[in-house]
Amino acid sequence: MFASPHKLTVDPDGNVWVTDNASGPGLGQQVLKFSPDGALLMALGTAGVIGSGLDEFDQPTDVAIASNGDIFVADGHAGRGGETGNARIMKFDKDGTFIRTWGRKGMGSGEFDTIHTIALDSQGRLFVGDRQNNRVQIFDAQGNFIDQWFQFGRPSGIFIDDNDVIYVADSESRDGRSNTGEPSIPPTGYGFNPGARRGIRIGNAKAGTVAAFIPDPCPYPYAGVPTMADGIMADAEGNVYAGDFLGTVRKFVKR
Repeated sequence: MFASPHKLTVDPDGNVWVTDNASGPGLGQQVLKFSPDGALLMALGTAGVIGSGLDEFDQPTDVAIASNGDIFVADGHAGRGGETGNARIMKFDKDGTFIRTWGRKGMGSGEFDTIHTIALDSQGRLFVGDRQNNRVQIFDAQGNFIDQWFQFGRPSGIFIDDNDVIYVADSESRDGRSNTGEPSIPPTGYGFNPGARRGIRIGNAKAGTVAAFIPDPCPYPYAGVPTMADGIMADAEGNVYAGDFLGTVRKFVKR
């Protein structure tokens, strides 16, 4: 059924949304909606087709569902470094009818490079993890740019709870040194964010403040491969669940 499922989103009705960001024979490059018991309810995108049309995706990475049922899709994972590919947000209504799109590859406001994660806050603002640009961009529901934040690191995953507590997972920030402190990693290119430490930052989605930090246990300066959380969520008690790039799921208990 999937070529490469990338992220999961559960909407208020318990439906499960999956972004499939690879291609296979007749599958992939889609956003799929399932009922709580696993019945396929909706498919966005054209199965197995990479494209920039309004019914196509190029490595979609995440989906966010608004309170009125509107669907926001992060499209896509391609485009980092010198690669080409979609770098846009796609918006659909609850029935899957296209509404609008915004964004293109670049470093300016409203431009993206590797949209890796998205989330909505209580005001309906869309938080976009613009990972290759080491920032979180914020938009209203119509795609108007509001702000950009660099204080949450290099975002691989974003989760915002009902109280507007924001959790941002950074699995990639690194500089030009290895984890032995030797300058063995080229200081330019993919996966760099000098001065930022890998880990999970917890803060306030309204004010943009960072209140807590869960550090990556990998020694700093870090190795040249991603570690720590790529996906992130928290429960009602504030316990944090992190899906690591290297295949581990960790739970951090709030104290």
